[in-house]
This record gives sequence, C-alpha cells and structure tokens, in this order.
Amino acid sequence: MTFLVILPVLSVCVIGTASETYILDDSAGFGRWFDGVGGLSGGGATSRLLVNYPQKQRDEILDYLFKPNFAASLHILKVEIGGDAQSTDGTESSHMHHQSDLNFNRGYEWWLLKEAKKRNPDILLYGLPWAFPGWIGNGTRDPYHNPSLTADYIVKWISGAKEVHNLTIDFIGIWNEKPYDVTYIKTLRKTLDTRGFVQTKIVASDSGWGIINDMNKDQDLAKIVDYVGVHYPGTLSPEFAKKQGTQLWSSEDYSTFNDNVGGGCWARIVNQNYVNGLMTSTISWNLIASYYEALPFPRNGLMTAETPWSGHYVVESPIWVTAHTTQFTRPGWKYLPHDKGVSRLQGGGSMVSLVSPDNKDLTIVIETMSHDHSVCIRPPLPPYSVKPQNVTLQLKGTFANISSLYLWKSSFQFGKKSSKSDFFRSSGQIKVIGGILSISLNVDEVITITTVSTGQKGLYPNSPDDKPFPLPYSDNFNGYAENVEPTLFAQQVGVFETRKSDDPSHGMVLTQVVTFPPIYWCIFNLVFPLDLIGNNTWNDMAVSVETQIPKDNGSSGSFVAVRVDQGGCNAWEAKGIFFFILPSEQKYVLANDVSRTSVIHEGIANFSVNGWNTISLIVKNTTAVGSLNGVSLFKTNVPPKPANGFVAMGTDSYGLANFDNFKMMSSKDIDLSGIKLPEKVYSKDTKLYFKSKHVHHSSRKYTIV
Repeated sequence: MTFLVILPVLSVCVIGTASETYILDDSAGFGRWFDGVGGLSGGGATSRLLVNYPQKQRDEILDYLFKPNFAASLHILKVEIGGDAQSTDGTESSHMHHQSDLNFNRGYEWWLLKEAKKRNPDILLYGLPWAFPGWIGNGTRDPYHNPSLTADYIVKWISGAKEVHNLTIDFIGIWNEKPYDVTYIKTLRKTLDTRGFVQTKIVASDSGWGIINDMNKDQDLAKIVDYVGVHYPGTLSPEFAKKQGTQLWSSEDYSTFNDNVGGGCWARIVNQNYVNGLMTSTISWNLIASYYEALPFPRNGLMTAETPWSGHYVVESPIWVTAHTTQFTRPGWKYLPHDKGVSRLQGGGSMVSLVSPDNKDLTIVIETMSHDHSVCIRPPLPPYSVKPQNVTLQLKGTFANISSLYLWKSSFQFGKKSSKSDFFRSSGQIKVIGGILSISLNVDEVITITTVSTGQKGLYPNSPDDKPFPLPYSDNFNGYAENVEPTLFAQQVGVFETRKSDDPSHGMVLTQVVTFPPIYWCIFNLVFPLDLIGNNTWNDMAVSVETQIPKDNGSSGSFVAVRVDQGGCNAWEAKGIFFFILPSEQKYVLANDVSRTSVIHEGIANFSVNGWNTISLIVKNTTAVGSLNGVSLFKTNVPPKPANGFVAMGTDSYGLANFDNFKMMSSKDIDLSGIKLPEKVYSKDTKLYFKSKHVHHSSRKYTIV
C-alpha cells in the first residue's frame, strides 16, 4: 500500500498513533441531499446598523457574507418578516401596519435581500414572521384567529418581494418558536398556490420536533411541509424524525459570541448537525452582529459591524469556518452515506463528504474541535474528548481514480495565543496515489479536501479604526425619504418612521406609527414605544426634541430619557432617567424607569395639547433639569443608578406621536448652578415607589405571559 507524502502545511504523522482508515464510496448510493448553509437577519433588528455604514465598507461587508468564492459565500439568507414588535434586539416594521396599509419599502431587509442576490443570483431566500400587527388577530392576540387573513398577509409579503423588488422567496415559515396551527399551514399552502407561488416551499415549524407527530397522523400535512425546521437541536434529532423522511433543518442555530470559541461552535455544528442528526441545512442566528453591543446577545453574528459612524468592522472566525463548506459545495449536492464518507472520527471530531449532482466533484470537510473550545450558547454540550490522530482516506467508487485534491486548513488557538490562529489557508494541490490519502489531524482544526479549484480567501484592507459615537449629535429628519428608520436609532418597542408633517414648518418628522399592541413575540407584552440611540456607557447627557401628539389616534404622551440601561425583550423593565409629558393631563413626570412605576418628580405645566412642545432633559451627576418650551420645570436630585446608559425618546403608550429636531450632547461642561425655576410652575418631589410586575398605571397594563 502506497501512502502520500503530504505538503509541509499539514502536520507530520502523530508518532506512536495508528492510522484509522475511513472509506469514501458512492457505489451503494448516497445519503440525503444538501440544502445549504445560511445566515439569519432579523429576530430581530440584528442588521440594524449595517445599512448606515459608508458605502465602501458596507459593500466590503456584504462581499464577506455573500460573494461566491470569496469568504462566507452563504447559500441561504433568512430574514424576519417584520411584525411591528420587539423580537430580540429591536423592532422590525411590518409591510402592513393596519389592514388598509401596504408598503414594501419599509425597513432594511428588502435592501439586504437585493444586495445578497446581486452578489449571488443563486442564493436562496427564506422569510419568517416573529410577530404580527395587532389587527391580524382582531383583538384576540392570536395570528390563527382567521387563517385566511394571516395567510393573505404573509403571501402579500411574498408578492411584494416579487413585484416590487424582483425577489423570489424560496422558503416561508410559520411563526418563530411559537405554536403552529395545522389549519393555518394548509391555508397558507392553498393561498400560495392560488396566487402563483407554487415553488415557495414551507418550513415548519421553526421550533421543536413536535410537528412530525402531526405529519405522521395527517398525510395532507406531511405533503405540505417541505422541510422540518428546528432550533438549537444540539446536533441531535430523534429517531422518529429521521424515519419520517422529510428533510430536516437546523433552521436557527449558533447564537454564540463570535470569538474563537464561537467559531469552534459553528465549525462543530455545521458538520455534526448532519453526522449526528441528518440535518441538511444549518442557519446561523445571526447573520451579522450589527446592533448596539449593549443589547441582548452581543456579537452573536458571523462577523461584527456595530459602529457605522467609524466604518469599522471585524471579520470573525465564523466567516472562515463557513467558507470551509460553502465555497466547495452548493445546495443540491449529495452527502455520501454514513460510514462511507460521513462519520464520527475515532479520535474525536467528525467528517462529512459531499458530491456534486453530476458526480464530478467531491468535497470532504473534517473538524476536530475540542469540547471547551466549541461550546455553543445552547443547548448544554455533554463531555467528550478529542486527541491528535492519523487518518487514512480510501477513495472508492466514482472517486477511485482521483489523482489530486485541493486542501484548505484552519487552525484555532485560544486564550493569549488566539491571535496566532490561522484561518482558511490554502495548501494548494495534493496528490492522491492509488485512491489513498493519509493525513494527521491536530485538535481544534477544520480541514477541507476537495476537487473544487475555485476557493479563495477574500481580503480587503483593514477597515477604519473604531471611534466613539460622535457628539454632539442632531437630526431634523429632513434628509430621508418617507417610511425610513433614521440613521443610528434602534427602535426597541413600537415603530418610528419618517413621515411628512401636516405642519409645513416641520417638513419631515419622525412618527411613532403603531396604534394598537401587536401580536408580540417576547414573553412580555411591551406597550411603551422606545427608541434608543448612542452608547450605553454615557452618563452625563443632555437631550431635547420637539414633539406633538395628534388629536386622532394619539399616544397619551411622549418622553426623552438618558442613562437607559437596556432594550430587547426586557425593555419593559428599562431603567434610566425618563422625562414624560402628558399634554391632555397638563402633567409631566420624571421617573426612574420607562414604566413610570418609580416616580422621582412630577408636576403640572401649560402644554400645547395637540400642538408642538419642546422638551429637554439635562442630567449631570445626581442632578436633573427638565424644561418645556425653554422654561425650566424642575431641578431635582435623581437616583445614582443606573449610572450610565443610552439616550432615548418614545411614547407613553401605543398611539401616534411626532418628533422633530432631535439633539443630544454631553452635559459634563454644562453649569447647572445658575438654573432657576419660575415661581408659577407647580411641581412636587415624590419619593421613589415601586410596584409589582403586574402594573396598572393610567392606560397601561403590563403582564408577563
């Protein structure tokens, strides 16, 4: 038997370690077909800051994600169908805020889908709702209350993608990580077919494995569900799922900080989801960490781009881990059978082998990620061990006469040595003699061996240096088209879109447009629209904005705030210094939280009820000063905690509210000692008081569900 002498980039044989032989053979057929590796934008607002990057850096980032044979070269782009509700890191706008509304230019997902398609015309597109506008449930908070109405809403989104943006949606989901409804799934399929979207496939149910039980009982349902999508399966699938026969997907996975351990997590699951669980597609949540890092799940993307004002971004290890599979395969390739090219390795790790539809190309991906260097955020990872090992690959069947293969390798280092990691390095061609290839594997490596010659480690010059958020900062919203979420704002509850004002003196304004609570995704029913901006480390800040509450469908009030400590699904308990005005009550409130359950100070003032009011808040150390239309209303002590946080504005309840001429700056150099209060302003300091999590306050009702 003749063995290949491997090029120097590969490790020499492990002394004293026998070589295990693995046969790669297609003579008896193939395993399942491969559906691709993808990334998920949404769930929610995870690409929020990307759209605000300078075009040069933005194009580079998009190339790293989507350009074929360059970097991640993703096969699938999954996006959230915005539902006007918080869905993890923000709120994404619906295409139908109300039943008579229809707009296919809101948000940034349309732009992202088109940019991905521009780079790779073959990329597959997948849409999934996390939440729905409240009108869908007709007051029931149930999207399945009227299956035909909900199906029409979703298919209109698919139709808008095609008619307005020339995008074909390949896959559609049901409701992210929420209960599914069999009648609705059947209605959705019928509506898709009736409207001419026969080729759009259904993925269900983007949660657990339970839908397979219904598919086994209902053959009509089994025919309708094209792919069973599950979340965070830990590379395992139950036997009843494998036996059912439908293609299985890990339709959301990873969700892990993107340091080298996160890259190791991704390397392990992309391989082992098929080796252990027969899952033919793995989709990363999220595509790119392009949201403020203080929001939930910081840097849980394949790469990071969170400071568009500087143009700085970071290409993280998961990008190159992805390339080991995506650059050398395509959806429609076929896995070799288990123990004939797909297997766990004797020394730990795994191997998958895939073959092109014409049987001409072969790609082998091997990973040897150790337990502690590949832990994902969920689910728990049972103990296992990996050791250095020698392996012999014996090519049979169609591949017996292969004479050479291309080799790519990534070597992970951790801790203080992490900078010495070497990702996605080409070793050029290696010879195969007599169908035999022997290699040595170290721990924490990813290796691709392939007949495909087009691999490339794409590279752009280093992005600009990171810089802090620019202060002072202002926005009069006049530079935007309508229905745009303005630069650098990150809506957490409600939807804030640019609109033309009815008042000619204000031109374009920012409007909170949600008038009725949506069918929410978070376990908390969030009812106070909140829009964040800036940096969560800020402490001494001044903010002002002009605000108007319309007469019809207006909110009960509006606010500005500083030191706001959190967003996401926990936005209901956000603390900070909040200055509310309630014009219809001629009242203002300074509170230590967004729910106004911890009142610091309150009073009355002469507000314009349906007109414009300018409100400003200055917080410095433990002193806060608030003013209305240039007249100071209060100067009072505030709690020391939270000591820092975002700047924000928003509304007291769902309902329309307009904002204009937003300004913020550091208050460190503002002298508060000379500020005096007018004699006629009535106000009172109020001791802080706290209520339970079940709160009734004015028109509010907060519940944990």
